[in-house]
Order: sequence, then C-alpha cells, then structure tokens
Amino acid sequence: MDAYERLANAIIIQAAKDYRVAKRKLRRKPGNKDARAEAESIERFFRSDWFRALTEVDGEMLLKELNEEV
Repeated sequence: MDAYERLANAIIIQAAKDYRVAKRKLRRKPGNKDARAEAESIERFFRSDWFRALTEVDGEMLLKELNEEV
C-alpha cells in the first residue's frame, strides 16, 4: 500500500470515527445543532465525488453500516 492509499484510508477511518461520535451525541441530545451539522457534513462527504476518488467503497453502504452500529 503506498502513501496515498494510506492517507485515503486514514481520511475515511477518521470520518467514520467522527460520524460515530456525532451520532452518539445526537442520541443523547437530539437537539444538539453542532453534532447534527457534523453528522450531515460527514454524510455529504460519504456521498461525494471526493469520497469516490479516495476509495471504491460504497458510501451509502458505509453510512448504513455506521448507522446500524451506532
């Protein structure tokens, strides 16, 4: 795995971690505007052209799995 692949993987892994944190905050406090904005921003990333450029993973499937997990 070259450096670019490692960087792409690290970006996606961090986004998934941040999404989990935001969703947990929303579960505890559904009115948390910052957590909602963070979750929505990450959802847009997983559906973006940039995400598709980084990986062949299906962003919608990843979101589904993350939501089932949280």
